[in-house]
Amino acid sequence: MMDKTPRDLILWFFLILFIISFFLLGKLLWPFISVIVMGTVVSGVFYPVYRVLRKKIPSRYASFLTCLLIFLVLFVPTVLFVGVLANEIHNFYVKALSAEIVEVVKHFFVSRNILGRINMVLANFDLNLTFDEVMQPIADMGTSVGMTLLNQANAIASNLVKFVIHFFLMLIIIYYLLLDGHLLLGYIIELSPLPYDQDIKLMNKFKDMAGAVLVVNGISGIIQGVVGGFVLAFFGFKSPILWGVAMAFFAFLPIVGIGIILMPAVLWLVFEGRMGAGIVVMVIYAVLSGGVEYLLKPAVVGKHIKMHTLLVFLGIIGGLQLFGILGIIYGPLVITFFLTLSDIYNKSYKSLVEPEGRKRIHFDEVSGEIHDG
Repeated sequence: MMDKTPRDLILWFFLILFIISFFLLGKLLWPFISVIVMGTVVSGVFYPVYRVLRKKIPSRYASFLTCLLIFLVLFVPTVLFVGVLANEIHNFYVKALSAEIVEVVKHFFVSRNILGRINMVLANFDLNLTFDEVMQPIADMGTSVGMTLLNQANAIASNLVKFVIHFFLMLIIIYYLLLDGHLLLGYIIELSPLPYDQDIKLMNKFKDMAGAVLVVNGISGIIQGVVGGFVLAFFGFKSPILWGVAMAFFAFLPIVGIGIILMPAVLWLVFEGRMGAGIVVMVIYAVLSGGVEYLLKPAVVGKHIKMHTLLVFLGIIGGLQLFGILGIIYGPLVITFFLTLSDIYNKSYKSLVEPEGRKRIHFDEVSGEIHDG
C-alpha cells in the first residue's frame, strides 16, 4: 500500500504557503478595501449601462463612457455639495450658540404657563423646576450636535484630496471590472469548493442586495431629502440643504427614517405657535415616508431580496459603527452574506451534521409555546 505521508506533508506545506500569501495579500489591499468594495458594488449597479453601450461600441470605450457617467453622477454633485454643506453646518453651529432658540422656547413656555402647570404636579413630590433647568439640556444638545457636524465638515474638507484620489482609484477599478469582471467571477467560482449553484446563489444575492441598497435606497433617500428640504425651506427653517442631506441619509434607516428630522421640526413649529404648519409638516412626513417605504420600495425591489426590518436597522447601525458612512452599504451586505450562508447550510449541510432521529420543532404563534414537529 502506498504511503500517503509525503503527499500529506506536501498538501499541508502548500496550504500553509497559501494561507500566508492570502494573509499578505489581504494586508496589502486592506488600506483600499473600502475603495475595492465600493468599486465592485458600483460596477454591478452600472453594468446594465455598460452592456447597452457594448452592443454599439468596443468594450474599452463602453467601459470608459460608463466610468465617465459614474463621475458625472457621483463625483460632481458630491464636490459641489461639500462647500455648501460646510457653510450651512457652520451657520447651524453659530445659531446653536445663540440665544434665539432659548427665546422662542421661553416664549412658548411663558405664554401657555406650561412650566407652572408642571411645577403644580411636581409640588406633590416637593420638587420645583426652573426654566434654566429645562433649557440647559436642550442648549447642550444643540451645541453638541453643532460641534459634531462642524467637526465632520472640517474632516471632509481636510480629506478632500484623499477623497479625490480614492474616487479616481475606484473609477480605475470599475473600468477593469466592467471589462474583465466576468473572468474574475469565473476564477473565484473555480477556486471555491462549494457547488456551482451555491456560488451562483451567493453572488446573485450580493448583486441584488447591493443594487437594492445603492439604487433603491439611494433614490428613495434623494426623493425624501429633496422634498423634506423644500418643506423645511418653505416653512422658514434655516439650513434646508443641511437638513435635506441629513434626511437623505436617515432615509436609509427603517423604523425612524426622516422622522428623526421632521418630528423635531413639527415640535419647533408648535413651540412657535404655528400649529397649522406643524400639522401640515406631519402630514407630509406621513405621506412621503409611507409612500416611499410601502409603495415605491416594494414595487421596485420586489420580494426576492426582502429582509426583516429589524435586521436592516441593526445592520445599518452596526455598519455605521464599524465602517463609518459606508456602513450604510456594508451592514446589509454582511447580513445578506450570513443569511444566504444560513439558507445554504439549512438546505444542503444541516442533515450531515445533526444527530439522526432529531425531532423537528414547531412554534405556536397563538400560545407562544414550542412543540415537537
